[in-house]
Amino acid sequence: MLERINEAVKYINNIIPTTPEFVIVLGSGLGKLEDEVEDPIVINYQDIPGFPQVTVEGHKGHLVFGKILGKNVLMMAGRFHYYEGYSMQEVTFPMRVFKGLGIEKVILSNASGGVNPSFKVGDVMILKDHINMMPEHPLRGKNIDELGPRFVDMSKAYDKEMLDAAVDFAAKNDILVHTGVYVGLQGPTFETPSEYGLVRFIGGDAVGMSTVPEVIVAKHMSMRVFCVSVITDLGGPEIAFPVSHEEVLDAANKAMPNVISIVKSVIETC
Repeated sequence: MLERINEAVKYINNIIPTTPEFVIVLGSGLGKLEDEVEDPIVINYQDIPGFPQVTVEGHKGHLVFGKILGKNVLMMAGRFHYYEGYSMQEVTFPMRVFKGLGIEKVILSNASGGVNPSFKVGDVMILKDHINMMPEHPLRGKNIDELGPRFVDMSKAYDKEMLDAAVDFAAKNDILVHTGVYVGLQGPTFETPSEYGLVRFIGGDAVGMSTVPEVIVAKHMSMRVFCVSVITDLGGPEIAFPVSHEEVLDAANKAMPNVISIVKSVIETC
């Protein structure tokens, strides 16, 4: 693992001119954030030693280095999911590489299904916590002490300074945002009405198929994490209507201006 990480780090370091301050991971349909990067340098996943390849529509498959508001960022345009057949170690391999590059701040985005009755399609939720219900843990197996401790404190999984900055910015600019709990499930099926109901019952506000493994591995390496989620569909025992990946991408696209504003506010102030 360490050899694979070092090979990828070496390759990327030979291309980018300096250490990024933030890494930004783009979720389903959130690719327009890439347009905010100034003077971009694009690195295709297929060229990076050890990197998996994306298989899901709405995920491009490259890194973008550049500046946002004068700060150096590295953007991950396309993430990997457990449901694609990758192991959790493969899903989270990029996060290991980002830490190896010297990046300390992580901004994640995703599309999720809302189960909180007050949510509407197109709303934005900032994660304050999560519940991991995925069937494999990314830290399962022999711990690599050079990467982090055997047992990881998750009492503050999401960085409070970043969360507060985003909420404050949204309030000052009349942007509706929720803070809530994200439940991570395996996928790739969208949840049944009863499964949505279970997510609500255990304390979730939204549910999705990504993010949680990346957050766990980032915290294993003492990185600061912020995550914003777009509510792209709604579910619950009293709601039973079809949902498609195309509808998810469309809802994410409509929420994009608010997401871009919030992410830029975090980059500017944190």
